[in-house]
Amino acid sequence: MKKFSKAQEEMMGFVLIVVIIAIFILIFVAFMISRPEKQAVESFEAESFVQSLLQYTTDCRDNLEFLSIESLINKCQKKEKCLDERDTCNVLEKNIKEIISKSWDIQNSPIKGYSLAILSNKQELLKVQEGNSTSNSIGAVQSFVRSGIPTEINFEVFYYRRDD
Repeated sequence: MKKFSKAQEEMMGFVLIVVIIAIFILIFVAFMISRPEKQAVESFEAESFVQSLLQYTTDCRDNLEFLSIESLINKCQKKEKCLDERDTCNVLEKNIKEIISKSWDIQNSPIKGYSLAILSNKQELLKVQEGNSTSNSIGAVQSFVRSGIPTEINFEVFYYRRDD
């Protein structure tokens, strides 16, 4: 029977270490691939966004103050104008589009689209949509009554997951 020289023993030990490390790397990669993907948007993010949106102060004034989005919705429902004679509905739409596009980037992100609808007395007052709708979405609904007019805001964010 042949005896292994010291160099051959060291070489066998090195190969054994390389094989063990390769097995650990394969297990790690398999675990990372099979791990469920984090949801692109959490529901609390959509709800918080709607709440913040309503509190945003616009550049439209009435006699007393600059109007929030919520106040602007109410003025739009009543067909009122800003102090500088701009149409409140146009100001509302412009501000909402600007805020949403800056807050929900659909370029190079898991978010593929969004939709926001403002309903006044169950009639559509304003609808803002951008991007694509997918089967995966998170949404938020906010209802309030101002000056006796029931208003509902429906916001939905569409995102991509591997199963789309």
